[in-house]
Amino acid sequence: MSVTRGLYPSRVRVLVTGGGGFLGSHLVERLREDGIEPFVARRRDYDLTVAADTERLFAEARPELVLHLAAEVGGIGANRANPGRYWYANLMMGAHVLEQARLHDVAKTVLLGTICAYPKFAPVPFHEDDLWNGYPEETNAPYGVAKKALLVGAQAYREQYGTNAVYLLPVNLYGPADNFDPATSHVIPALIRKMVEAEEHGESEIVLWGDGSPTREFLYVQDCAEAIWLAAQRYDGAEPVNVGTGEEISIHDLAALVAEATGYTGGIAWDTSMPNGQPRRRLDVSRAEELFGFRARTPLREGIERTVAWFRSQVVSA
Repeated sequence: MSVTRGLYPSRVRVLVTGGGGFLGSHLVERLREDGIEPFVARRRDYDLTVAADTERLFAEARPELVLHLAAEVGGIGANRANPGRYWYANLMMGAHVLEQARLHDVAKTVLLGTICAYPKFAPVPFHEDDLWNGYPEETNAPYGVAKKALLVGAQAYREQYGTNAVYLLPVNLYGPADNFDPATSHVIPALIRKMVEAEEHGESEIVLWGDGSPTREFLYVQDCAEAIWLAAQRYDGAEPVNVGTGEEISIHDLAALVAEATGYTGGIAWDTSMPNGQPRRRLDVSRAEELFGFRARTPLREGIERTVAWFRSQVVSA
């Protein structure tokens, strides 16, 4: 079976780790659109931090293509509360998956990194060549460093064993089925939940962390799933590739945008005693378009409106 520069046949055996999660569930839907029924590895069935579980997974799935999405991740608060766990879990999962891909002679493995791997003060827009020019922002450094180690592993395995492992760096994701847990959610789902609940309860003000000045870039989850699938079909290189929109927005302006989408009319208080996180985030996304033809399609406003609608539908059904 050829895995380079072409569409996969529907009979190809695809393993999606983290396939029951936020991004994974959307990627599984995308694969099914092309007639591919992947083997979905869920945490309740396989603990990928355990070598024996990962070995069992590969023996059962017998994959030709591996899409490694499994991760333990959260917002600033979750990263501050779990630095050791996030470092260990993400490092072990990636190392075990890469080793089993080698042992099972998997034709291709796609590994997901994170924008948190970039240096805290990387030049904006972040270019892949700047990945090693400094230490990540402190609150998410353990997670970012663990993920960046997978790039080193992929390149080392390629050099020594000929393993075809590619590495993508997606920006902050959002969309339907996101994690809306107040303790672990990222900024967009956290804002949506805060504002919807405040409006429903008649609260006059919500409190947000930091001062609102940091900028972030956001990618709609279905666009990210498309990028992964395109890379799986068209990209076979050793160099990391950014996946995003190339557009940034301040947290202050993002809060205003979410307020419009949710109908929240109360005030916003900024708790400057809490961390801002990395000052700016915006990716140079030219490499993804050049190497595998990916360009994000969903405008931020439209994506937020879809996400709010999904959240409200879940609240109503609950």
